[in-house]
Amino acid sequence: MPTPLTKSLPNGLAEVEQDIARACKEARRERASVMLIAVSKTFDAAAISPVLDAGHRVFGENRVQEAKAKWPALVSAYPGTALHLIGPLQSNKAKEAVALFDAIHSVDRPSICQALAKEINSQNKRPELFVQINTGEEPQKAGISPGDADAFIASCRDKYGLVISGLMCIPPVNEAPAPHFALTAKIAARNGLKNLSMGMSADFAVAIQMGATHVRVGSAIFGAR
Repeated sequence: MPTPLTKSLPNGLAEVEQDIARACKEARRERASVMLIAVSKTFDAAAISPVLDAGHRVFGENRVQEAKAKWPALVSAYPGTALHLIGPLQSNKAKEAVALFDAIHSVDRPSICQALAKEINSQNKRPELFVQINTGEEPQKAGISPGDADAFIASCRDKYGLVISGLMCIPPVNEAPAPHFALTAKIAARNGLKNLSMGMSADFAVAIQMGATHVRVGSAIFGAR
């Protein structure tokens, strides 16, 4: 799953790789079962290039416009780079998102499903899609509520014809993450979804223990924003 790193690693990336390997070993999982998404939001090409030079090829961005401004040139210079949209998506940005991103982690409402279905068919490009679960049911946070998740996933598939790859969650900052990861994994299992986008810089080791297949790590790699 991950691209092998080919050169000496920047310090942050090296430490994260070691921590992921340790967490996988403790969970009795193969390192290749976890994809590291290096979250490069707010960082410019000068900060991203050393990570690309080290051989890493999977990156996450929060905003379509920011990614559109800085990534096309980098993708051209570093073949095989994959971009994941991990922030909220607006319906009017669906066309650009489908064109630019290889995966979208924030499918969470019918209007997005409709816009994505239209663009996927129009562009004949199929990014990997994750439904975002708002496990803490926080009103300020994007995502579908756990109680509505099964019906929403079914609607994504049956009404809009979307292929859903997995689920994504962001636990509340003031709560232990493990129960939220466990809830997300439970919803995924009963809906036949194998991919779990869970865990960030502070809690990705816990997420790996709970079955994460994708971890989204920014500050631990790039430093404080």
